[in-house]
Amino acid sequence: MQPIIECVPNFSEGRNLQTIKAITDAIETVDGIRLLDVDPGKATNRTVVTLVGSPDDVIEAVFRGIQKAAEVIDMRNHTGEHPRMGATDVCPLIPISGISMEETAVYAQKLAKRVAEELQIPTYLYESAQANPERNNLSVIRAGEYEGFFDKIKLPEWAPDYGPAVMNATAGATVIGARDFLIAYNVNLNTKSTRIANRIAFDVREAGRVKREGNPYSGKIMNDENGEPIRIPGKLKSVKAIGWYIEEYNMAQISMNLTNYKISPLHIAFEETRKSADERGVRVTGSELVGLIPLQPLLDAGRFFLEKQGLSTGVSEADLIDCAIRSMGLNELGAFDPKKKIIEYMLRDEKQSRLVNMTVRGFADETASDSAAPGGGSISALAGALGAALGTMVANLSAAKRGWEDRVHEFSPWAKQGQLLKDKLIALVDEDTRAFDAIMNAFGLPKDTPEQVSARKQAIQDASKYATQVPFRTMQTAFECIPLLKQMAEHGNPNSLSDVGVGALCIKTAVRGAWLNVLINAQGLSDITWAENIVSEARALLVKNHTACDEIILKIEAQIGG
Repeated sequence: MQPIIECVPNFSEGRNLQTIKAITDAIETVDGIRLLDVDPGKATNRTVVTLVGSPDDVIEAVFRGIQKAAEVIDMRNHTGEHPRMGATDVCPLIPISGISMEETAVYAQKLAKRVAEELQIPTYLYESAQANPERNNLSVIRAGEYEGFFDKIKLPEWAPDYGPAVMNATAGATVIGARDFLIAYNVNLNTKSTRIANRIAFDVREAGRVKREGNPYSGKIMNDENGEPIRIPGKLKSVKAIGWYIEEYNMAQISMNLTNYKISPLHIAFEETRKSADERGVRVTGSELVGLIPLQPLLDAGRFFLEKQGLSTGVSEADLIDCAIRSMGLNELGAFDPKKKIIEYMLRDEKQSRLVNMTVRGFADETASDSAAPGGGSISALAGALGAALGTMVANLSAAKRGWEDRVHEFSPWAKQGQLLKDKLIALVDEDTRAFDAIMNAFGLPKDTPEQVSARKQAIQDASKYATQVPFRTMQTAFECIPLLKQMAEHGNPNSLSDVGVGALCIKTAVRGAWLNVLINAQGLSDITWAENIVSEARALLVKNHTACDEIILKIEAQIGG
């Protein structure tokens, strides 16, 4: 999986559209990133930009944006309602998929160092990118703002992490860090009362409410021995919340920021809000997501609600998302389009999934055409995906079988595993064709000079190795389906035994077909040792798979009278 990060730089200009466009134009000069949102605010005189892409592309694009902001924004003339300390006030990097927080923090540090060295802007690290816990909080770092930093930066304890301990008069200072994805999430109520909405918000948010004598809402605030208000913590860690009334919707909402959805998941925030609302005689009618969301929180929510309903969680990604949308009423105030709301979907390159997005007839017609791809390798991967799908189907049918309600937890994990294997094999359908195309492209390279001949030869060898590895992965992934099929043959719904048998035949075809592709692609490799090793491993896997598939098929035939 290609690593994807999001970046949300905040620039200290929200009124001059030409200035804002100059910054976003600079960002968009980098190929490989996608500018998802530009949100200027006049009162705050601040623009929040959202972009995503691979880590290297994102930090290059953001650097260019910071560079341009330093050219077109003069902090000496800046005023606005929002706290700020620089032309690029804060710049968080957020891991989205295929990358850890620790790895993201390294990219933040790399970006901060470059900004300081090349642009002479004092730069501070925050949150996960900052090793010093005493200065990892953004509000603490920014205290004093632009005007106060000319003196603050001279204090030893506030020397910047990178760059000179001298304030840049026009560009100010910048805070760069790594943090978790922040989900802006509103829960809808069947009331107009801001007071009730706030009470529910206090119930769920981490900060909770202040403790009072007597009446919990109007009594005298109780203080500790240091004179600080005593707080009663709320139910959810890493959640900020407030109640408000939205005139446009004619309803009150709980407006939440989930600052770490791994600690307090989206579905838990919804459920705890619903419980608190019920206790106060108010009903939750739905909810809305503001901005974009990673895929994982919705998949987790779908599984949570399916399990709560006593159903199998081993359903497709699309079904999990649909369950999450319906269960949390995410479409109450407007259509919820996963393609426009889920970050990973917005970044998908449809060309990478050209074959699997075809209709069945379209795929068959493409295979039957005079093009060499898709060929046997892609068909083998497809056969494996169908075998995994049949095993998964039987697991789900078994989980839903009348009288087997107490066995849902037995079959649901098998269905979930089957879905994962099916998706891996589907991805290999297109990857096998891309591997073939890579060989053709290598053969098409120029060979007019000795250097070109050498480069072409190496490219052909590299492409041939890749084209050998892909069908071998198809063999390995298809073979992983055997335990699922064996389990369904022995313990699954007996009415579906023939489906399990067909699934085993598909897996047998997938492995043997992929084996033929391993053989033919390994033939032309100059690295004889590497070729012999992969062929040897593939041959051993072929034998084990045939034996296992035949055992399943023979057992099924015996059970159904074959």
